[in-house]
Amino acid sequence: MKRTLVTGRVAGPVAAILAAVLAVGFVPTSAGASPRAAAEACAVDLGSVTAGGDHRTQIMAATSPPARTYEHIVGRDVYPDGQVRLSATMTADANAAGPEVSGYLVIGDTLDKSFYAANFSDGAILRSGLSRVGGGWSGFAAIDQSTYSTGSFYRTNTYGLRSDGVLFRWTVDTQGVWRNKTSYPGFAAVKSMTLISQTRTYDTFLANTRGGALYTIHIPTATPIKPVVKLVRGSTWQGFEALVAQRCGQYGTVLIGIDKDTRSANVYAVGHANGTATVIQGRGKIPVTLDDPVYFHWTGPAAVPPFGE
Repeated sequence: MKRTLVTGRVAGPVAAILAAVLAVGFVPTSAGASPRAAAEACAVDLGSVTAGGDHRTQIMAATSPPARTYEHIVGRDVYPDGQVRLSATMTADANAAGPEVSGYLVIGDTLDKSFYAANFSDGAILRSGLSRVGGGWSGFAAIDQSTYSTGSFYRTNTYGLRSDGVLFRWTVDTQGVWRNKTSYPGFAAVKSMTLISQTRTYDTFLANTRGGALYTIHIPTATPIKPVVKLVRGSTWQGFEALVAQRCGQYGTVLIGIDKDTRSANVYAVGHANGTATVIQGRGKIPVTLDDPVYFHWTGPAAVPPFGE
């Protein structure tokens, strides 16, 4: 069985599902820790597609210094070697044997809806499928999906950033049909982006630029799309090719910036976004080599929506 537990602490939707499937009682090592240690327990459930087409989860804790507390191959040989270019957030649910995973990704020029079920013990695929959404995606630099549901209200918006700086949004209905395509230009400088807020009326992304700036992109759900961009920091953020975030507490965010050139990543604790007044605390570099080609955020059906702005 491949199950790597580095510090004894399991956090994040995927790790929780996998642990529940095995009914393993993981006991946090910080049971008697100080209040500061408890506050540092926030983490990112970092997903990736390996060069060999595996799906991986790694729990990156925002401790000081940061640490990887869990690592597991969720699905083995799910995709063709080296063919996945981009991935949206992936959702993991549980069945009797292990996780059921679904989400959108770009393979070559095609956007596909991916689904598979795997054994927890070895990541072996029990069943899987790819449903083609459409072509023309080789020119896109980022994709993500925001699903927000409370009681009788439900919405799913999918976002795609084309390399020429045009940001697209589609509404996806409960049958998986993409509707209401709308777009907005002006984001050619964006290098990577990650979702930090979901509410009934807006989504917010945190994005870094090639020039080193860090911005929030606040996108009301009304049509047509009219993003509101606010500067958070003016420099030093150009080194990250991927940003991945997860909610921390009521209003905060844990942010991972991944530098693919050095195969390293830094962790930041980010307060509720408020332009240049946003509090950002650097926690340091994760002592792990990150050399997978594609990174994304894992979530689960019961995950609390982020509220970072």
